[in-house]
Amino acid sequence: MNNEEYIKAIEMRASRRSYKNIGLDKDTVEIIKDMVNYVNDKANLNFVFVEDASFAFTIFTGKFSCVAVCGPDTIEAREDCGYYGETIVLQCAYHGLGTCWVGGTYNENKMLEALDLPKKVRLYGVITIGYVSPKKSILENAFYKATHKNNKPYQKMFEVCDEKLPEDYEYAMKLVEAAPSAVNRRPVKFRYEKGVISASVEEPYSDKSIDFGIAKLHFQLGMSAKGIKGEWKNGEFVVDDQRVLKFPDINMNNEGE
Repeated sequence: MNNEEYIKAIEMRASRRSYKNIGLDKDTVEIIKDMVNYVNDKANLNFVFVEDASFAFTIFTGKFSCVAVCGPDTIEAREDCGYYGETIVLQCAYHGLGTCWVGGTYNENKMLEALDLPKKVRLYGVITIGYVSPKKSILENAFYKATHKNNKPYQKMFEVCDEKLPEDYEYAMKLVEAAPSAVNRRPVKFRYEKGVISASVEEPYSDKSIDFGIAKLHFQLGMSAKGIKGEWKNGEFVVDDQRVLKFPDINMNNEGE
């Protein structure tokens, strides 16, 4: 996928909790496994694909798989789990699959028992993946209303902004505004000072860093769409004209949908 397709995927993505009673076809399963392997190799993480994840859920309906978002017990790994996990979400969304970041509404003990993770590897959450109907179910609409009562615009994500944001930065922040966040809390706090943008969360040694990683990816994609290459280093977005934002080029078919 190229940058333009990732931007389109952000527009297409929605958290889905009601899936069709059809498991993912074999080709799609292999593609998602390839994405998981790519992430683990790229970022030294421990993501695991689970083909039938329904055993750990009571609220979600239908048949669906999941990617268990796992990694070392560090702040950096937490952020990377969000960043690279979101690349999988967006690729699946672009190809018509339903996804949902899930932090707490599943049976963690059952999932951990199934994963049998090595010591010092944490389970930070899961990403459900499956076939969905075009329209959201009554349950999904109820969840959306409950978690989006007070949407936080990007302007309220800033602690400091010493001058008007350039248009390119505004565009990138609107993509951050569209990023998934646990119970829509949006804990990432941004600062724009002397032409430099930085960000942090108050409790970095928590799942808030997952949200930070997701927000970093959305911002980076937005900047890249405007021709500004760069990456996040130590909480600051550093412009680098030589950088190439590259993710696996995966063609996913939707047989069985």
